[in-house]
Amino acid sequence: MAMLTINDLHVYYGVIQAIKGISFEVNEGEVIALIGANGAGKTTILHTITGLIAARSGSIIFQGQKLTKTPAHRIVKMGIAHVPEGRRIFSHLTVYENLQLGAYTRGDKAEIEASLETVYRRFPRLKERKNQVAGTLSGGEQQMLAIGRALMSRPKLILMDEPSMGLSPILVSEIFDIIKSISEGGTTVLLVEQNAKKALTIADRAYVLETGKIVLSGNAQDLINDESVKKAYLGE
Repeated sequence: MAMLTINDLHVYYGVIQAIKGISFEVNEGEVIALIGANGAGKTTILHTITGLIAARSGSIIFQGQKLTKTPAHRIVKMGIAHVPEGRRIFSHLTVYENLQLGAYTRGDKAEIEASLETVYRRFPRLKERKNQVAGTLSGGEQQMLAIGRALMSRPKLILMDEPSMGLSPILVSEIFDIIKSISEGGTTVLLVEQNAKKALTIADRAYVLETGKIVLSGNAQDLINDESVKKAYLGE
């Protein structure tokens, strides 16, 4: 059974329909990429999964439970974490305080400390800067903090929205290595990314969106070699 199932999802902003009856699945252990141009509906899908936007119709089922009318904080507690576009860290708080806020749905203090040490092992720079105000970090460090904060909720599924945006090529490669290692550590990943080539390189499967509809899907390696995908999204 799929970990996450989206079925015939319709989402509107006022009278404008952003998502037009899409359906897809995410299986446990996969990295799934959603690719498409700006305005295709990728971010809207993530916001609908996490309860930030209400669906007009259709269903979202996570591990057998319907999410469509579930409050956002309960969705986090169920095991879904979101790394939003633009990082959205708490810039006036320290690195440590940002990470602690990632665990706000948990009450197990000893296990929270263990999770913190796990994040610090994955991101040594965050440990070095744990008392630094988050807004003074570099762009790459802020992205690491956003990912670390999401991992503090101990998610089964992590949604990532444009994690490479605004980063240098070296940092882009580092962030994608981190995403791959998170997947290898047992966390399922749903990735929205403008850098389609990088996304397809680490993904198992992918869905291509155009104006709120899925127009193509399949094995990531097949899509990276697809002529229409190369022309439209890979700059080849």
